Amino acid sequence: MTTDQLVERILLIHPELSKEELSEKLEREKRKSHGLISDATLLRMVAAELGVETQTIETSTLTLSIADLVPHLNNVTVTGRVVAVFSTKAFNGNRSGKLASFLIADKSSLLRVVLWNDKTGLIESGMIKVGHIVRVVHGYTKEDNSSRVELHVGGKSKVEINPKEAETTAYPTISKFTVRIGEITQSHKNKKVNIRGTIKRQSTVTSFERQDSTTGKVMRLVMADESGEITLVAWNGKVDELQENLKKGNMLQVVNARVKKALEEGLEVHVDEGTYVETFQSDEEFLRIVDLKENSAPVNVKGEVASKPVLRDVKTFRQELVRLASFELKDETGRVWITAWRKHADTACNLKVGDKIIVKGAHAKKGFGDQIEISTREATSIMIVDKPGVS
Repeated sequence: MTTDQLVERILLIHPELSKEELSEKLEREKRKSHGLISDATLLRMVAAELGVETQTIETSTLTLSIADLVPHLNNVTVTGRVVAVFSTKAFNGNRSGKLASFLIADKSSLLRVVLWNDKTGLIESGMIKVGHIVRVVHGYTKEDNSSRVELHVGGKSKVEINPKEAETTAYPTISKFTVRIGEITQSHKNKKVNIRGTIKRQSTVTSFERQDSTTGKVMRLVMADESGEITLVAWNGKVDELQENLKKGNMLQVVNARVKKALEEGLEVHVDEGTYVETFQSDEEFLRIVDLKENSAPVNVKGEVASKPVLRDVKTFRQELVRLASFELKDETGRVWITAWRKHADTACNLKVGDKIIVKGAHAKKGFGDQIEISTREATSIMIVDKPGVS
């Protein structure tokens, strides 16, 4: 069905509309989208709003950034980095089935992607993981219960994991959308936030009876970062999930939690089935390459050696002749150059392409072309954790 044919179909099904009125409606939608959405797509949106079937329209796939998405789009392509993954749930009703979801991020925003029935196998099999770049082709958009746009993956949709042509640095991790705890204010009340911090205190689990006589449970703990602290309230299934890994001093990455008024005063952050929580040891925190920023504090990174180390002698500003080795390290988020000085240069010389290593206590700084690079310090350590072909 061509665009002209769709116009004719709309006017046929809605004889109360004139062609001029339809054109005016399209112009209003065009102004709302600030010209970011094509006329053909806008026409499909108007048709969907009027209850006119648009599935048979033959148009090219529409590629948009997350911030540009609106409900009722079909045949949409969206690419982003996976920042949270949620397990499969079964449902019953007029039709039974199952669904799963994950969150992706691009430079503009976050988006929930919903998988239906057979497509949930992508999560159940572990094929989709946090950190992966995912492209959804032939998806369609809907509005959730909170009036937010989400992308659905149906039978005709295709999911590409880590597409070769995708530029990994174009898709940030959740850190870009993480708010510091001390910056959470009343303006965040009843809104979703992403936070990161260390567990300071936690309470015992409390059970309660719901109105339908079923039993629920709740747990409170205190999270802190360098800017402040806040109470985190976990509900029901999330209590079990957290109890398996929680220890004082562990760090939490909390994605898609809701800010609410505390029982007494202030604010607290609530974690439920729609929240993703990742735990890790604070003293073993490793930054993804895409998250590296110029920082005087020591950083830890891990990845795979991507280029053969090059060794040379260089003069420092003190006219001291020292050994320097440089090589490229890569992970699932990008690449970074490592400059290994003095004793670390000798260690680096023994590295081979494909070696998986961890680098602890290094320094992230701007190098050539203002690109971030990793430089070793006296206390830095470089360790091989896996060599290809060695069992």
